[in-house]
Amino acid sequence: MQITGSCLCGEVQFDISDNFESFYLCHCSRCRKATGTVHGANLFNTKATLNWLQGKQLVKRYNLPDTRFTKSFCSECGSPVPTEIGDKIAIVPAGSLNSSPNINPTAHIFCDDRASWEDLLGDTKRLAVYPHNKS
Repeated sequence: MQITGSCLCGEVQFDISDNFESFYLCHCSRCRKATGTVHGANLFNTKATLNWLQGKQLVKRYNLPDTRFTKSFCSECGSPVPTEIGDKIAIVPAGSLNSSPNINPTAHIFCDDRASWEDLLGDTKRLAVYPHNKS
């Protein structure tokens, strides 16, 4: 079964087979910086062919020098999009998918490098909508 995805502005669209092998929540400082949040949420598929439906020319890739860290993104809106490594490995940001994949998160990784404030999240208030400024 194919699953579709896109960037925030919709200019980049893709599909990929929904037979992901792993789904990692990565807490390393690089993933936090690349996503701007507490962790990266990436799906891995070593056998799939990624099909760019539109906007492939807008996809830019950043490789952090002297590391294996790489990130692909839409050059219009900055949203993370899949990264192809070689001809058969795809790293797919979970948030770029238009529906839920047929796999649950496999593991939290690089937990020793997590943000110091992450352990406090369990007690944080949860709101259904953006809080309104009352002043």
